[in-house]
Amino acid sequence: MNFAVLLTSLTAFLALVFSIALFDQWLERRRGFQLIWAIGMAFFAVAAACEALGALLGWNDLLYRTWYLTGAVYTAGWLGLGTAYLLGKTRFGYTYGALLLLGGFIAFAARNRYPDVATFAILLLIAALVIALAIAVETYFQNERWPQIAALALVVASAIAAVFAFTQPLAASGFTLDPRTGVPTGDAIPGTLRLISLVINVTGGLALALGALFSAYIFMPKKRVLDYSLDPGQPGDQFLFNIIIACVAIPVNFVASIPGAIVALLTGRIHSRVPATLLIGLGAVIASGTDALSRLGSTDLFQLGKFAAVLLIFVGFLVSIEAFREIRIPFTHHVLRGSRRERSTVAQTDGAG
Repeated sequence: MNFAVLLTSLTAFLALVFSIALFDQWLERRRGFQLIWAIGMAFFAVAAACEALGALLGWNDLLYRTWYLTGAVYTAGWLGLGTAYLLGKTRFGYTYGALLLLGGFIAFAARNRYPDVATFAILLLIAALVIALAIAVETYFQNERWPQIAALALVVASAIAAVFAFTQPLAASGFTLDPRTGVPTGDAIPGTLRLISLVINVTGGLALALGALFSAYIFMPKKRVLDYSLDPGQPGDQFLFNIIIACVAIPVNFVASIPGAIVALLTGRIHSRVPATLLIGLGAVIASGTDALSRLGSTDLFQLGKFAAVLLIFVGFLVSIEAFREIRIPFTHHVLRGSRRERSTVAQTDGAG
């Protein structure tokens, strides 16, 4: 067994264990984000298993299509949707909508790389704009339905992607591998599916990473350097001004709050979601980074990056009391770590909640 087979097998196994653990926690607590994250990690496991089988037995048309659909299309989208459900009561909907619109613009800008997709790229951009506006409006009125709009959009996009993945013709070879590393690339995938994957990956991958930072920001002790308000009922011009200010204020306040968060961590008064979500965010950045490098033609760190990403995200989830209040062997009553409670109160949300 070569290193690639071993590493991708370990990644698949870890992602599968993670998915099962999340599903078990969902059965116990019925929190929607746990089920959605379990689905996302199951897709992660399937994609990694496809890589292991391809490296061990050789690639074929069906294995390649399944790898791209579950890994390059589904994983980031469903993990990002789980973050949307976790933060459904906050103003994170503005960020999610903006990321969706960004994905639509990136797909539109990339249309010239693929023949005969110009019209489809325009439709994707229009769809992204409409859905992003709907999410923003629901967030403005503090309706907790905006994650449901995101979920409906992702389910429809996932279904369309599945049809394209298994019906549209691939390149003449049936699949493409990097000749240096043997890692599969998306070069044989039709352009329509690659544009869909761009929208879903930009939205989901960045939502997972930024949502982790946003969640840490909500629950860490904060030092407010810049004030802003996203409360509804403001005059339109004032609200737009606050939206712009928030894009600067949140990062500035986050950085200014780091020393206090470190003190709270060392004294055991930090909310578990802060270190947990920072680990999850780091894992998401690594996963998105390796995907981006792969799209640009560099696959040297692809398999190692995926393993590191799932490991960091798994550890982050284990740290989080929100996701795992107790840790047990799935589908049994054998508890490995008993029920945990937060030792500190939640910090003020600085207008984010």
